[in-house]
Amino acid sequence: MARDRFTLDFDPDCGDSDLTDARHDIVIGRWQGLRELLRATGPDWLSRGHRVRLLAQACASSSTAESWLAAEPHSGDALVLRAATETARAFNLAIAAGRGVPIDQQRIDTAVLACLQAADAYLDDPTPWISLISVARLYPSGVRRQELARWWDELHRRDPFSVEGHLQILHYYSSRWHGTHGLMYDFARDAAGVAPPGCALPVLVQYARVEEYRYALDAAQGRQSAVGLAEHWSNDGAVSDVRRTWHRWFADRPRGVAPGELRDLNYLTHAACHAGLPDIAGPLLRVQGTLATRTPWSYTGDPEKQIVRWRKELRL
Repeated sequence: MARDRFTLDFDPDCGDSDLTDARHDIVIGRWQGLRELLRATGPDWLSRGHRVRLLAQACASSSTAESWLAAEPHSGDALVLRAATETARAFNLAIAAGRGVPIDQQRIDTAVLACLQAADAYLDDPTPWISLISVARLYPSGVRRQELARWWDELHRRDPFSVEGHLQILHYYSSRWHGTHGLMYDFARDAAGVAPPGCALPVLVQYARVEEYRYALDAAQGRQSAVGLAEHWSNDGAVSDVRRTWHRWFADRPRGVAPGELRDLNYLTHAACHAGLPDIAGPLLRVQGTLATRTPWSYTGDPEKQIVRWRKELRL
């Protein structure tokens, strides 16, 4: 009977109620709540990166970040948020333009400059470097290898186990942007190999598998050949990757994840379900509970229907 009452919550803030309160302030153009939130977050880079990324998405269609910066032009937090907001705006333009259509390079340059200014203002913060690596993808030919390496070194020196930072490099190296499947997987596996026990970096391999799947879907253009992608999740390599990530990241760590890790958990849960590994999928779905993120489930169907189906099959 309890299972009948199970309802999924696709909370965009991943259960971070303080972030939700601050995002409500953006709707009314009030920036003070953002300042208090980031001040309270401090150098918790996982929470800070999660909060800045989602605040920036909300600020992209408003002038709240600019209002804060006008009131406090020397605030490191305000400059970091403005950089992430400019990055979000550039990506919004790219999405609106459509795949493969370049956007005004001046908009990309504006975001890059904002990231560099933020990095100078908050020297210890890895977040502006994450934004910088992210927006670099939007240049039609990417950026010079030496420049990307320098930005990566700056990020890695500040937060060597940042999943979000590694993820931006992974996207950059993917076939959908400026690399290849092989380069992307090599990067993901190298990062996973040096991650300490309990670190989420091994899940980068699951992110890479989703990237490859999306690339294949785009290439298939809806043709029947896409049906052959079913084994993408359940071949021997995919199954081994899921088990490896489970043991390196999750098997021995205390149960529960921070809001900034919920998306990572969903990527591993999705992979375990589609790989046909109930011994891993069950515990992960229990940890996930009612909170879920729409990606990567949305790439393989309706997110809610898939999660509910797997829970029923595993009798959770």
